[in-house]
Amino acid sequence: MLLSRRQFSRAGLAAVASALASPQSFLRRLHPEIPDVAAIDRNRILIAANRYLQQPPITITSFSSPRSTGGRHDYFSEGDYWWPNPKDPSGPYIRRDGMSNPENFTADRHALIRLSLQVPALTAAWLITRDARYAAHAAKHLQAWFIDPATLMNPNLQYAQAIHGITTGRSIGIIDTIHLVEVVRSIPFLERSGQMPAADQKTVRKWFADYVQWMTTSKNGKQERDAKNNHGTCWVMQVAEFSAYTGNRELTQFCRKRFKEVLVPTQIASNGSFPLELRRTKPYGYCLFNLDVMATVCQILSTPDNNLFSFALSDGRGFARTMSFMFPFIADKSRWPYRHDVEYFNDWPVRQPSLLFAGIALSRPQYFPAWRRLNPDPTVEEIVRNYPIRQPVLWISEEARS
Repeated sequence: MLLSRRQFSRAGLAAVASALASPQSFLRRLHPEIPDVAAIDRNRILIAANRYLQQPPITITSFSSPRSTGGRHDYFSEGDYWWPNPKDPSGPYIRRDGMSNPENFTADRHALIRLSLQVPALTAAWLITRDARYAAHAAKHLQAWFIDPATLMNPNLQYAQAIHGITTGRSIGIIDTIHLVEVVRSIPFLERSGQMPAADQKTVRKWFADYVQWMTTSKNGKQERDAKNNHGTCWVMQVAEFSAYTGNRELTQFCRKRFKEVLVPTQIASNGSFPLELRRTKPYGYCLFNLDVMATVCQILSTPDNNLFSFALSDGRGFARTMSFMFPFIADKSRWPYRHDVEYFNDWPVRQPSLLFAGIALSRPQYFPAWRRLNPDPTVEEIVRNYPIRQPVLWISEEARS
């Protein structure tokens, strides 16, 4: 039976309303090849979340280093690739690129990564079960890190990635808080769960507003913003997510502009490669890392009218070209034509979120099988440190913040 014009219009409006109300379900109806992330990840989420329910919050105030010039509430870390000088053991450290010194202080970083593992997993568990225990425990972590005067972390990274005998902190230390990005992605879900009081919501939002202020106005923050490689990408990813959460539209727009006018033109070669990452002693790992961060920037900042996944310069350079360049080497690492990483080459790739985000946004279903077969829960410290997006259900679920 033919529909009347009025019936056809109503049917069209109903389809649009359905798409707006349930974007992932609508997409999966149109494209059934898109993975059902909630179903795929359900067991791994619940296994992790049930374990984390038994573990109390631990913040940076539980650790200290005599080499830190900051206070108890100031985050402190030391540069990974810096070692004692054999010719001057008590003097300034020297750099050995790509070789991590296990004696450097990393306890604060480990605490931050622990937070970034636990809060998103607990939040994802609430999302798929609506069990309030998970959201309540995640909220306890936020309370400890960003609210409680006895245990909170100050909203700056002035003392991050210090180098013994050279500097008390560096701009590149700001990369350590990439692990707060998925924590922030969790917060709107926790707010909706009813387990985060309004006063706590306000205080946590102010903490991140203060941190974004520091990131965008301090000397270290500006230097990291202007970094040419993955550090500059990580600055944009953080500021994009934190400004979206705090409602800073001006900074959100700044990040979109920076992606188009700085990140793409200066980091992507005509063939889609990342030349600055290929020069490093860990080219494969750094290319994967920068690809994931750039994909996350696109995921945060893209709108129906401004899709950064498909944005390209006049010569065709853009994220889509980079994804096409890297995908064959993710699907089959043996095809990698460049030198191997000096460390951890055999531990990559893992379940790179770029495969999922780009597969959906660019309608490239060939990315999904690779995403599904790769390890979503690496345990090697170096890989975990460079793999900050671990709960994709928080990014593409029907309730994810646009």
